[in-house]
Amino acid sequence: MSPAQTAVVIDLAAASDASEHRPLIISLFAAFVVATLCITVWAGRQTKSAADFYAGGRQFTGFQNGLAISGDYMSAASFLGIAGAIALFGYDGFLYSIGFLVAWLVALLLVAEPLRNSGRYTMGDVLAYRMRQRPVRTAAGTSTIVVSIFYLLAQMAGAGVLVSLLLGITSDAGKILIVALVGVLMIVYVTIGGMKGTTWVQMVKAVLLITGTVLITFLILLKFDFNVSDLLGSAAANSGQGSAFLEPGLKYGASATSKLDFLSLGIALVLGTAGLPHILIRFYTVPTAKAARKSVNWAIGIIGAFYLMTIVLGFGAAALLKPGDIIASNKAGNTAAPLAALEIGGGGDSTGGAILLAVISAVAFATILAVVAGLTLASSSSFAHDIYANVIRKGKATEKEEMRAARWATVLIGVVSIALGALARDLNVAGLVALAFAVAASANLPTILYSLFWKRFTTQGALWSIYGGLAAAVGLVLFSPVVSGKPTSMFPDANFDFFPLENPGLISIPLGFLLGWLGSVLSKEKPDKGKYAELEVKSLTGVGAH
Repeated sequence: MSPAQTAVVIDLAAASDASEHRPLIISLFAAFVVATLCITVWAGRQTKSAADFYAGGRQFTGFQNGLAISGDYMSAASFLGIAGAIALFGYDGFLYSIGFLVAWLVALLLVAEPLRNSGRYTMGDVLAYRMRQRPVRTAAGTSTIVVSIFYLLAQMAGAGVLVSLLLGITSDAGKILIVALVGVLMIVYVTIGGMKGTTWVQMVKAVLLITGTVLITFLILLKFDFNVSDLLGSAAANSGQGSAFLEPGLKYGASATSKLDFLSLGIALVLGTAGLPHILIRFYTVPTAKAARKSVNWAIGIIGAFYLMTIVLGFGAAALLKPGDIIASNKAGNTAAPLAALEIGGGGDSTGGAILLAVISAVAFATILAVVAGLTLASSSSFAHDIYANVIRKGKATEKEEMRAARWATVLIGVVSIALGALARDLNVAGLVALAFAVAASANLPTILYSLFWKRFTTQGALWSIYGGLAAAVGLVLFSPVVSGKPTSMFPDANFDFFPLENPGLISIPLGFLLGWLGSVLSKEKPDKGKYAELEVKSLTGVGAH
């Protein structure tokens, strides 16, 4: 994903203006943390079995799961990044909102119901049903953990910068302490609450995010007397770009490379969503396939409404703020929504502006906590269920041992994320999220679709697809402008950007599908047609589903 979409690193120049209101900001942050910890403890007391820990006992309704999916999906990157992309690039930024919404159609039509019917707790369950368990579970677990770690790293680095700047902390030690605090909260949520606690936290976060976004959207529309034409006209005039601001091509029309980059990003977004581990495990928390479909329908409605409102936030920020002020605050434009909230409330010196800034900032922090909890649960579940229970212990681990392994994996993943997040606190995190989406689309999605819908798919095909897609996505991103060669790169002084695109999806996703097909065709293993028939019936009807 591009820097304007995913870089969560925030440089709120306006935060210093609201320093006198910092007690209010701290109070809002503390209230959310205390409330979610109470929910987690309550949920933890009801977590007795592996099904409770991994899938919340499969007791959530379609609406509840849809709300939780929304909370899991709408990360701080999309909340802050889309508004910033629209504020700086107009129509081209608006296309992000469409891409995120269309992505859910892939999940609904191809993945949600069959996955719910075919597996128990993880993606590895589906792959292992008709293939050799140990190699495919190891591959699935590896891919899940890699995607989750990189996504976690981006969120935690963003959280550290966001909170430290809002609270006026400038020292490196202070920033590292905040990253550690986010990591500790993440570990507590997952180890104590499991899927039940994480789901309730995500539901609360979704309600907060939608409420905060509705409030700011209403105030922006009120400013322009609910005349959308006036809003767009003011945004175009204030942007300095004129009518070009409302037409395609401002960001992705400058060259053939930029057009290809947009195509690559779009493919990764649309296909990667259906392969994200923390989204996939949500389909196991409902009792029936019908509830899984309902949850995705609810998620599409909630997420669609949210992304429509980000359009108002983005164009509102463009109409209220000078582009130079947004860029001075953050080059990627990620401060557009908070700065618009500050401005619409009366400016940095007003109590109203400070309150709105505090609300939006607290919501952004809530967003980060909910997403990191979901990511940690996905990766620890995959380690415990796929790698520990079925590869290391060869299926002989008890539920108690498996849950203990999941909790220890949570602690280990949390510690790794804290360490990497502390190191990456000053880096551009766009490449990390881009890598997560690209790996999910290149490695996870091809193996899921082939396993569910192609009878000739083999273990070798699954391994080639997962490891090949993983290697291609990682390798291309490492040698792209995201890592080096540009002022906004992770290492701006280095120059090894041999791959011209910022997102590898255009190459790595077709390669993942190709390798899955090629590995199966060249394999000497004969596919078990009986197992495929069983899986087909199970995935389509739900007969025998857990």
